[in-house]
Amino acid sequence: MSRDHSGQMTGPNHKPSDHPQINTGKIGVLIANLGTPDGTDYWSMRRYLNEFLSDQRVIDYPRWKWQPLLQLIILTKRPFSSGRAYRSIWNDARNEGPLLTTTRVQSEKLAEALTTSLGDKVMVDFCMRYGNPSTKSKVERMLAAGCDRILFFPLYPQYAGASTATANDQFFAVLAAAKWQPAVRTVPAYYDHELYIKALVQSVEVAYEGLKIRPDALVASFHGMPERYLAEGDPYFCQCTKTARLLSERLGWPDGQLITSFQSKFGPEEWLKPATVDEVARLARSGIKNIAMIAPAFSADCLETLEEINKEIRHSFINAGGETFTYIPCLNADAAHIGMMAEIVKTNLLGWI
Repeated sequence: MSRDHSGQMTGPNHKPSDHPQINTGKIGVLIANLGTPDGTDYWSMRRYLNEFLSDQRVIDYPRWKWQPLLQLIILTKRPFSSGRAYRSIWNDARNEGPLLTTTRVQSEKLAEALTTSLGDKVMVDFCMRYGNPSTKSKVERMLAAGCDRILFFPLYPQYAGASTATANDQFFAVLAAAKWQPAVRTVPAYYDHELYIKALVQSVEVAYEGLKIRPDALVASFHGMPERYLAEGDPYFCQCTKTARLLSERLGWPDGQLITSFQSKFGPEEWLKPATVDEVARLARSGIKNIAMIAPAFSADCLETLEEINKEIRHSFINAGGETFTYIPCLNADAAHIGMMAEIVKTNLLGWI
């Protein structure tokens, strides 16, 4: 007789001597983020953009209409401009995008935190929805290591079909090919989680303490999406506005000092408003000369924060008459963020641990 991973007594081992070795009994925690190209050259950018923009969760136009436009026009030009943007923020020391660097550190620190509280029961790793390391490679690694239960954790505070859902889709697509599927759970959006809001508040307060000039307003810039998605039932907009409201309330600020906006418009459709790049210019023209900006929808700094916010959006504000623009970094691998992630993981592992 022996005990299984849960401590229960099991019967004698009747496996034949030539039975293949099968590892079982571990729990996998797989955190996931959007992704990054393998390099900034044309072909690396084209492969990455093709995978990203071919996802019908991201661009839901009929394939017969969208693919010719994507393959013949967009992917002949956009890899050049996107490559230039990525080169301006590239981690040259590791030859990788900053999102990959930060997500790796988040994974390592989360593993340390969970080992401290749970011992060696849990295996922590990370993957990307697009590019590398792929979801497939990391799920297969966990299965080979004996993970018969996997908690999949998309690092998107607010749920959206084009982020959380497509990450889950890819995870389940990998499992669909597995001979022996593990038991699985997915972590839901945490847009109003107490520790998430607390971490955001702390990041604002720490940033403000280091400023010589206190900002007249804080702009919470979320990634945008077509307005149509909201009408079709996507909860993203509502969850973003609740995050912003809770952040303002926890800061104890009066109405109007925190402004919500949306960035990264792509394509001809009407997107959620106000657009951040236009809103900061409006603020400057209205007499608000000093602003700070935070990006609560991003769990790690990336192209949209390091390049779009710190360059395009900053320039829009300054060119319209603004004077000081302060970007407050994402939560990244901050201790409060890692602690929040660890608590969310432990809550979602109840019954398994």
